[in-house]
Amino acid sequence: MAFYIYILYSPVANKYYIGFSENPEKRLLEHNNPIHSKFTSKYIPWELKTFFLASNNKGDVMKIERYIKNMKSRKYTENLISDIAEQARICRLFKS
Repeated sequence: MAFYIYILYSPVANKYYIGFSENPEKRLLEHNNPIHSKFTSKYIPWELKTFFLASNNKGDVMKIERYIKNMKSRKYTENLISDIAEQARICRLFKS
């Protein structure tokens, strides 16, 4: 099973959201549904800025997601959206 890291952006709140999913496009629809989501429903609409294949191992992808969130850096998140080399580097860091 393939897991992806995805980054969403809310222009309304000027916020980013990082998550993981097997299907980022479907997950975006869920985030934009006020009934389905709690935190993200406050900041609808969300835009999918990027997603990338992170791992076939759920534990690994959870570590990658936590690593990105723990950076607590908007600049890092914005850079990660377009930096394919950095996306690959963090995926290698947490590969089992």
